[in-house]
Amino acid sequence: MLYGYKNTSTNEVYELTQTWDEKVKYLEDNPDVRTHFSSMPEFISGTGLEGKSDDGWKENLSRIAAAHPQSALAEKVGGRSVKEAKKASILKKHGRDKKGNYNMGDM
Repeated sequence: MLYGYKNTSTNEVYELTQTWDEKVKYLEDNPDVRTHFSSMPEFISGTGLEGKSDDGWKENLSRIAAAHPQSALAEKVGGRSVKEAKKASILKKHGRDKKGNYNMGDM
C-alpha cells in the first residue's frame, strides 16, 4: 500500500510503499514523521438508483420491488402490479398510509 508522510522538522512530504505493519513500525521509529494526505479522499455520491444502470441491475431492482410492493423502491422502480398500484392510490386518496393506519392529518 502507498502511504504519504510528512517530516514535521524538515516539512518534507514523501510516499512509501509499505505493509500496514511496516507503516506502524516506521512511525514508531521516526517520531518527527506524521501520516500525510496530499489530496482529499474521494467520496461516492448518490445511491445508485439514479443515472445509467445495466439491464441486470434493473432486473434485480424490479424483482426486489415486486417482492415488496408497498416499499418506496416499488414506487420508484414500478415493481407493483396494476391492481396493487390502484389499491395504493385508493388508500392514499382516503387518508390511509401504507401500513393500513388512518392518517388523521394535523389535529
